[in-house]
Amino acid sequence: MLIRILVILLLVFSWNLKIQAQTVVRATVENGDTIYHSNLHYISVVGKRKFKSKGEARKYYRLQKKVLKVYPYAKLAGKKIEEYADELAAIDSERARKKFYKKIEKELKEEYEGELKKLTFTEGAILIKLIDRETGNTSYGLVQDMRGDVTAFFYQGMARIFGQNLKNKYDPDGEDREIELIVQQIEAGLLY
Repeated sequence: MLIRILVILLLVFSWNLKIQAQTVVRATVENGDTIYHSNLHYISVVGKRKFKSKGEARKYYRLQKKVLKVYPYAKLAGKKIEEYADELAAIDSERARKKFYKKIEKELKEEYEGELKKLTFTEGAILIKLIDRETGNTSYGLVQDMRGDVTAFFYQGMARIFGQNLKNKYDPDGEDREIELIVQQIEAGLLY
């Protein structure tokens, strides 16, 4: 009995090894040599950052802390907008669309209003830029699409009073270069 079990286990084990050994790889043969092809994962090489002064270092690390705080909200906004776009495409009437927007706004307010009210002005400005980065649309454009021109104009006026601009575009190669570098580090798993 024990020998039968041992033989069965050996057969199963050897059969399992045969299956695992049959891996398909992409390769080409050139001049009798087999050249293996493989896709490499994206890597990010980041050198140790050098600052001109302690003040510049402090300013950068403050920005880093703020981006780390608001980046999850920007990612969430991008995900939610993508999610809602499918549902909105199915809605035909303007009345139903407005009702849907009000429902979304109510849900989002209940879930995130308390957290977002605690953001500083600078964190809010960074969030506005990161939302543009994630969605490809400025905050003004998003409000305009969801709530209309009058509401977007009102929100823009309020933002301007506090020194912000909802129409600002995200510029990863210009004034938002530092934010972009920090976001890339977050996405690469170097910051958390």
